[in-house]
Amino acid sequence: MLTLNRRFLDLYQKNWVPFMDNINFRPFETQLPEPDALATLRSALAGADDGEIFAERRKSESLVFDDGRLRSASYDASEGFGLRAIRQDVTGYAHSTDLSIAALRRASDTVRLAVADGGGTMADAPQPPQTRLYTDIDPISTQPFQIKVDTLREIDSFARDLDPRVVQVSASLAASLQEIEILRADGTQLRDVRPMARLNVSLIVDENGRRESGSAGGGGRVGLDGLIDPADWKPKVQEALRIALVNLTAVPAPAGVMEVVLGPGWPGILLHEAIGHGLEGDFNRKGSSVFADMMGQRIAAPGVTVLDDGTIPDRRGSITVDDEGTPSQKTTLIEDGVLVGYMQDRQNARLMGTTPTGNGRRQSYAHAPMPRMTNTYMLGGGTDPADLVADIKDGIWAVGFGGGQVDITNGKFVFSCTEAYRVKNGKVGDPVKGATLIGDGATALKQIRALGNDMALDPGMGNCGKAGQWVPVGVGQPSVLMGGLTVGGAAT
Repeated sequence: MLTLNRRFLDLYQKNWVPFMDNINFRPFETQLPEPDALATLRSALAGADDGEIFAERRKSESLVFDDGRLRSASYDASEGFGLRAIRQDVTGYAHSTDLSIAALRRASDTVRLAVADGGGTMADAPQPPQTRLYTDIDPISTQPFQIKVDTLREIDSFARDLDPRVVQVSASLAASLQEIEILRADGTQLRDVRPMARLNVSLIVDENGRRESGSAGGGGRVGLDGLIDPADWKPKVQEALRIALVNLTAVPAPAGVMEVVLGPGWPGILLHEAIGHGLEGDFNRKGSSVFADMMGQRIAAPGVTVLDDGTIPDRRGSITVDDEGTPSQKTTLIEDGVLVGYMQDRQNARLMGTTPTGNGRRQSYAHAPMPRMTNTYMLGGGTDPADLVADIKDGIWAVGFGGGQVDITNGKFVFSCTEAYRVKNGKVGDPVKGATLIGDGATALKQIRALGNDMALDPGMGNCGKAGQWVPVGVGQPSVLMGGLTVGGAAT
C-alpha cells in the first residue's frame, strides 16, 4: 500500500481527478457501425445455435483510509467486446480491447472454429426488459474527491471518539459504473447501465493486551450521496464497534453436533454457498451437483421456500437484464421444501429443454457467461426469533458470518462465525470465538425446524466467485433454527 502525503493528494486532485471526470467513452455504435458489426456477427454465427456481441465499458474508483491516513486511491477504466458462438454444448469465445471492425472480424474467424458448418437453428432473441431497476447515475462523479476523503477521515475520528479501546480503523469507499450493449444476429440491441457503490468500516479494539475486530458495511446500485451521509455511516461504525466489543469477552467455542440458530440477513451466505451453487443449471445439466435429477423431489423441510430474485430495485445483486440480454426474473428454486427450479442461462436452458431465467452472468467482456445467482434468499416464517433461541437446549446462536467454502459435488460446507453465542436450555450465555459450522446443504435443509418472521436481505456487500469469475450478489434469510449441525471449535 502507498501512503499518500499532502503533496501527492494535491497532484492527484489537480491532474488525475479532472482527467477521470472528463473521460468520455465513445458510443459503441460509432466504433462498431451497426451494419458492419451485424454482418460480421451473422457470418460468425452461421450454423450456430446462439451467440452475441457483448460490448462493455467500465470505470471504477476505490479509496482506503487506514490508521489515520489515506493509504490508497485507485481509478481504473476499461472497454472491450466479447464475441460468442454456441453450437450445442460447444462455445467459441473471443474478446478484444480494440473496439473496431477489424478486431471483430478477427474474433469472428476464431469463434467460427467452434461451430464450423454446424447447421444449427438460431435461438430466439430475448425480449427487452419492461422496467429499469436502478438509476443510470455515475456514482464516481456524484461527489468531489475531497468530500470522499473528508468522509473517510470523519469516520476514522468518529470511531476513535466512540471508545478509547479503538486502536485501529480502516474505512473504504468504492464506486463503479458499467455500461453494456448486446447485439444479436437478428439485429436486436439491448443496453444496460449499472452503477455500484459501497462503504465498509472495520476496526480493532484493545483491552489489556487482547485485540479483537469488528466490521460492517453495505451499498448497492446507488450513488454515493446516501453512503457518505453521517446518518448512514455512523450506524455502520457503531455496529463494527459493537461486534468488536462482543468478541472481547468471547470464550472458546464448543465443538460437537448441536442445535444452531442462524441470524437473519447476511448469514444467508450459508444458503448461497451450501445450496445456491448446486441449483445453477450447468452443474445440474452435467450431473455434478448433489441436486441433479431431483426436480420435483423434497430436498428441504416443509415450509422452506428459496428464491433467486434479480428484480429487487437498487440491490447489489440485481440486474435489469443479464449479460445475455434476458430480463431479470424472480425464480422460485425451492417451494415448501420441494425442488421446483434451477437458475439458467440461455445455453444450459436450451440443452435442458427449459427456459432462461435471467441468470446468465459474466465478470466482464473478457469472460463468457454462465449461470450465476443474483439475490438468493429464503422466505420467512411465522415464529418470533426469540422463541427460536429459547427452543435451543444445547447449541449456539450464530448472528454473523465470515468466509466459507463449499464442494458443489456433495454440498459439504464450512463457515466461520464472526459473532456467535452459547445457548443452553434457552438461555443466551457467553459470546464464543472460533466457531465454524460444518455440514452439507442437502442434509442441513432437511434439519430446519422453524423459521423466524424477521426475513432480511444483507446490507449489500456480497461477491460470488465461480470458475475464476467474480460478480456482485445479494443474500437473505430469516432467523433459522436447525438441528444436527456440526460446530467446530475448541473442545469443552
